[in-house]
This record gives sequence, structure tokens and C-alpha cells, in this order.
Amino acid sequence: MNILYKTATLLFAGALRVWSNWEVEGAENVPKTGPLIIVANHLGIIDSPLLAVCIPRRIEFMAKAELFHNPITSVLLRSGGAFPIAENGREFHSIKHSLAILQREGTMGIFPEGGRTQTSLGKAMLGAAMIAIKSGAPVLPVGITGTEGTISLVKMAMPTGTFGVRIGEPFKPPPIYGNKLRGNLEKVTDIIMERIAEVLPENYRGLYDGSIGHGHHEYTSPQRLGT
Repeated sequence: MNILYKTATLLFAGALRVWSNWEVEGAENVPKTGPLIIVANHLGIIDSPLLAVCIPRRIEFMAKAELFHNPITSVLLRSGGAFPIAENGREFHSIKHSLAILQREGTMGIFPEGGRTQTSLGKAMLGAAMIAIKSGAPVLPVGITGTEGTISLVKMAMPTGTFGVRIGEPFKPPPIYGNKLRGNLEKVTDIIMERIAEVLPENYRGLYDGSIGHGHHEYTSPQRLGT
């Protein structure tokens, strides 16, 4: 494990123990080996380091390029395993980098909404679905609660509050047929967001609340994945 990542994670874990109440549920669902795509809702600035503490694998996060413009923030993000989403229509480089992580059986993290939301799930972008389809890697849905008040860098050092991380079961989206790329991406995006919604309280589910429990989409079960 990268020494900077490990050090940053240990320091943040210590800060959590001092300043906050936090709980993780479902850690047993995390595959110990093999490629893995972690998808989660995104509420606050501490979401990435919180996931790093709760999930016992080195996660390489896809993050907005603008967050790397500040040299200090850039160092902090990169030490925590983050890499920038390419700008100016060159997003395919970020997809390529993500696929390279998975090809070496690494773990990548992505917030499908593309940015922080107030509380409930909003409309997701298509990047996570693209990576899932192209890689064939298992997707691990994670629900985060309580971090919506963490909006300043001070919270990285003093993460006060009550936080929850609930880890769902890994799954693979269904096989994709036909050549309607956008339609397929939208279908898989909905599946990913529904699985995140399933591990969130109702008041956090937002746009994806209505599909819970209705069997709206099919997906490969964790048992068939061998997890």
C-alpha cells in the first residue's frame, strides 16, 4: 500500500476517533482481492478519506480537476489516492486511467453524481456506468450519511459530527445488448444509483427512491460473483 495513502488514512482515522462518532456497516461485503469499482453518494469534503478509513483496500478516487488547482489541496488529494477528471472534452483519459487501475486488479472509487449534493441523491452522470461496462469489474455500492455539513478543509483535520458508512453487496450490471450506447449507459447508471439508494435511509434517496423494492432492473447476484 502506498505509504502516503496509508499515512493519510491513519491520520484521518485518528481524527475521526477524537472528533466524531462514526460507524461502518457491511465491511464484510468488500472483496479482498480482484478489481473493484466503489460507487457512493457524495455529501461532503471528507467522503473520500472516510471511505478510505472504512474500506480495507487502497482506493484511487476520480475527482473533479478543479480541486487540484490549489497546490496544497492537490497534495492532500493525491496522498489520499485521488486523480483528476480530465477537462476540456478529454474525459476519455480519465476513463482510460480508471480501466488501467482495474486491469491491475486495483480499486477505484467514483461518485456518480459528479459532485457534492445537499443531502439526497441527484441525477447521476454516465462515467461510472461506462467504466463498469468496459471493465466488467464488480461494483460495490456504498451509502454515506452525516457528512453534508463538512464543506471546509478544516473538517479534514477536525471532522466533527456523526457519520455513517453502509456498504452493500457487490454486483455486476446485466449484459449489454445492441448498439445503443447512450441507452445502455443510462440503464446501467440507473442500476448503480438504485443500489446506492438501497443502502441509504429514505430521506437520502432523492430521485432514486421510487425504484426501491420494485425490481426495476435486473443484475448479477453477489453469489454468482463468488463473493
